[in-house]
Amino acid sequence: MLPHLRLQNFRCFGALELDAPQEGVILIGDNARGKTSILEAICVLVRLQSPRCSGFHTLTKLSTPGFGIAGDPWGQERKIKNTPSGLHLFADGEPRASRTAYLADGGLIVWMGNEDLTLIRGPGESRRHFLDFLGAQLDPAYRTAYTRYRRALRAKNLLLKEPRLRLPELIAYEDILIEHGTFLTESRARLIADLSPLAAAAQTDISGKDEALTLTYLPASGPCMKESILQARQRETAARQAVVGPHRDDVSIRLLGMTASDYASEGQQRTIALALKLAQGDLLHTRREKTPIYLLDDIFGELDPARRNALLHHLPPHAQKFITTTYLGWRDTSPQTNILPVLRVLENFVERIE
Repeated sequence: MLPHLRLQNFRCFGALELDAPQEGVILIGDNARGKTSILEAICVLVRLQSPRCSGFHTLTKLSTPGFGIAGDPWGQERKIKNTPSGLHLFADGEPRASRTAYLADGGLIVWMGNEDLTLIRGPGESRRHFLDFLGAQLDPAYRTAYTRYRRALRAKNLLLKEPRLRLPELIAYEDILIEHGTFLTESRARLIADLSPLAAAAQTDISGKDEALTLTYLPASGPCMKESILQARQRETAARQAVVGPHRDDVSIRLLGMTASDYASEGQQRTIALALKLAQGDLLHTRREKTPIYLLDDIFGELDPARRNALLHHLPPHAQKFITTTYLGWRDTSPQTNILPVLRVLENFVERIE
């Protein structure tokens, strides 16, 4: 998994080194000490993606020119250097020319945090991001299609904002949108079909109740994206932006047949969010035949002992788990975490206290 992690000028850390055994660690510390930043660094090292921001410029420690992250996930030495000259990627000492090349043989990540409630309560963007993060880990072609679709979408929206419509150029970009958007739509439909039974099973395990959880994919482009774009031409011209396509997709989440965002209780919504992330991990393990690293950011304090222990039981026993927390009182009712060493996060270093 990830035995060693090194940071330089990342977030609040000038320099940090951390060793983690196969089973993982518990990171304890006061708020704003950098516990979440350590988990974020692991996610960036493995997937080149932060769950907290869209770009890398905010990850650099203030008043420093750039940041570095290094580690050996799955036995392969990996290094990221973000400098004023750009992003530099290395695997086993060899430079990787692009993000796609870096991720081609990369590892897998499941992130769980309290912000996962936006999967239930938040806008469609949260649920699309959930699918995209999963899809890119399952199939490199998904990330390629997503990147090319977003580029063509930005170009189309710029054209739609011009005072005079340049139809030939618009159609050229729409051809790109149709090609890659169709791929994304079909891939997302398969993802939801595969996730649904896994999420339903995880929901039952965590809640301890027979509460039927159903997921339904809601494509914004209908059965044929080309036809949908043609039908929306006048509407898009008036709105001056693209209104159909995967960038408007959503997922319906229902519990006992009712919309979870409207009718599920706080506890039920938290359980559904956990079930979705557990299903994500189960699907990654099944399809990629590799166990993800689980990054659990301060979620145990919000769960009652029954749900917390059910979550721990559902996690793969051989998976490496990095858990952040501000206190350890919850461990009294979750003895299965006693095998995990406890590291206190301090300024620029961590110390083992258990």
